[in-house]
Amino acid sequence: MSARRAALLALPCLLLAGVLYFRDQPLPAAAPAVIPASGDWGLSFPTEGESPVGNATVEELAQYDAWYLGDTEQPVIYLTFDCGYENGYTEPILDALAKHNAPAAFFVVGSMVESAPDIVRRMAEEGHIVGNHTYHHPDMSAIADEASFREELESLEALYRETTGQEMSHFYRPPQGKYSEENLRMAQALGYQTVFWSLAYVDWYVDNQPSAEQAFSKLLPRIHDGAIVLLHSTSKTNAEILDELLTRWEEMGFTFAPLTDLPQA
Repeated sequence: MSARRAALLALPCLLLAGVLYFRDQPLPAAAPAVIPASGDWGLSFPTEGESPVGNATVEELAQYDAWYLGDTEQPVIYLTFDCGYENGYTEPILDALAKHNAPAAFFVVGSMVESAPDIVRRMAEEGHIVGNHTYHHPDMSAIADEASFREELESLEALYRETTGQEMSHFYRPPQGKYSEENLRMAQALGYQTVFWSLAYVDWYVDNQPSAEQAFSKLLPRIHDGAIVLLHSTSKTNAEILDELLTRWEEMGFTFAPLTDLPQA
């Protein structure tokens, strides 16, 4: 692989850096959570082990079939993986999921389907949701016209259909966590549910991976009922710890559910 292509493939994950920085910052105490005209998805964690506060509320998102939390009355976790490209770690992740009989959602982009069709087919064959992360991974909040928004989603649908012979699940995750109220409305009009997250950590720098201890220090104390967990399939650490991570969550009393089990999904 050329250095230029490797850099282009890594770009989606690098662009997420600013999003996660915002995610870990406390929200202003006096600011109401409202859907912004355009912005980044962000979270604060007032109390570890309890649901975090998003920069839009569950109720505000629900009117557009959008989610960042699942069933907060049950000790259930919804596992999701963002897949910008393949670098050797997705299959160990799939192996760990199979060992625990844990369903997951993989949000793929065009380059992932093009470069690793067998792995994408395996996701589908093993019963996982394959969701839409757009074809080119742009800042969708900068797209104002419906035709361009539709093209990003439907071009990936067509590629997935050609690759797997199946229709793509209508779950959508905005690239870089960038969204707007109009984006939510357009996705809903296309029959999509938008899926944000309530737990994630800095796992995408392939040349600066966290240790297992650093990963566990973020992912264990902050887990909560109804958590939608975002992990990256390009992470060596995730591939190495996932079996133990799922075991430890199970020992804490959690079970795993697909996004189709979201309330009103």
